[in-house]
Amino acid sequence: MPEYKQFPLSDTAEGLTEADILAWRVKPGDTVTVNQIVVEVETAKAAVELPIPWAGVVTELHVEPGQTVEVGTPILTMDVDPDGKAAPAPAAASAEPAAPAEEEMKPLVGYGSKAAGTTRRARKGATPAPAPAAVAAAPAPVAETPRGGYVPLAKPPVRKLAKDLGVDLHSLTGSADGGVITRDDVHRAANGSAAPAVSTVDSGYDPATRERRVPIKGVRKATAAAMVQSAYTAPHVTEFLTIDVTPMMELREKLKKSREFSGVKLTPLAFAAKAVCLAAKRTPDVNAVWDDAAQEIVYKDYVHLGIAAATPRGLVVPKIRDADSLSLKELAVALTELTDVAREGKTTPAAMLGGTFTITNVGVFGVDTGTPIINPGESAILAVGAIRDTPWVVDGEIKVRKVMQLSLSFDHRVVDGQQGSEFLADVGALLADPAVAITY
Repeated sequence: MPEYKQFPLSDTAEGLTEADILAWRVKPGDTVTVNQIVVEVETAKAAVELPIPWAGVVTELHVEPGQTVEVGTPILTMDVDPDGKAAPAPAAASAEPAAPAEEEMKPLVGYGSKAAGTTRRARKGATPAPAPAAVAAAPAPVAETPRGGYVPLAKPPVRKLAKDLGVDLHSLTGSADGGVITRDDVHRAANGSAAPAVSTVDSGYDPATRERRVPIKGVRKATAAAMVQSAYTAPHVTEFLTIDVTPMMELREKLKKSREFSGVKLTPLAFAAKAVCLAAKRTPDVNAVWDDAAQEIVYKDYVHLGIAAATPRGLVVPKIRDADSLSLKELAVALTELTDVAREGKTTPAAMLGGTFTITNVGVFGVDTGTPIINPGESAILAVGAIRDTPWVVDGEIKVRKVMQLSLSFDHRVVDGQQGSEFLADVGALLADPAVAITY
């Protein structure tokens, strides 16, 4: 006889409570194998692909793409014994489906420590899963049948409205962000009115107000919350330094031609990363953190270097683990890999946890400097500006030199003005003359 199991949305990273369903990789009726990717979700940190811990046949998808779901909510039901080969269970036990065993979930990528059977309050707007008794008694009701692989994007109340008014959702083009169908879209269709012209680029655009509204969620929502928390918790101080980096750029060109750096993308950011790691050893306060709950300052004997990266999903800050133990070449390679993965939107949530110091490279946008906001859980952040040909006084003469600006924001609870100034001066000295590194 059929044996049904429900697949819950699991905690894909430490402390996450919800995620947005981006896309299903399966549909009702599909046969799946153990560890097959069945859904892509977007958390507050990144887009994540979730594998299924069982083999069987998908019977129902409980949520639609675009919906936000709380961790622990069942999102898929499947028959793990479609051929009826499993031994029949006692009648008393058949009224409730077997919950996903903890040991079955452990080997899968993307699962946190929360038990799969955790009960949570149903999220407003989420499609409720069938009651366990109903699942055991009969096959789960099949979700709306896709046409040509297309499933209309609409929330449950909108689906009910369309059903009551006799409107086929497959015939509608959603006017909300991401092509989501709204109540107004359904009413217009029911009244025989044409839906407003909406392009995929300008989804959410209202011609009457000439405004476009985009829901705040996912990475953008998490970034905003983190920046507000940091700005109103840590007393920020920002200092600036303008330096002549001509010697660094000359060394860069020399190294690029060497055999050791053949095929390596050696950028000024790699030099900045190395300088930060060296300078942090002389001023460990910038690599410490204020623990308000314990009333302690925690000094880190390692540098997990965060690199702020702009991606189509918003700002993410993946980390280079133990960056202080890497050579200049190794840092350059790590930076290339990190930024490539981030731009592809494949940075994992785990890759963005546990940073100790962050660099943001505003120079790639042609910006000279700024006042960066410290990432929560850290005490300092360095902004690296654009390198420009600038008149500069050298030995009493004006010459054209390669000049850049640095700005350092730090938490004044942890880092005093003297310490922040010394650190920034050290970073500047290392970039202005890389040979200074041998004296550290």
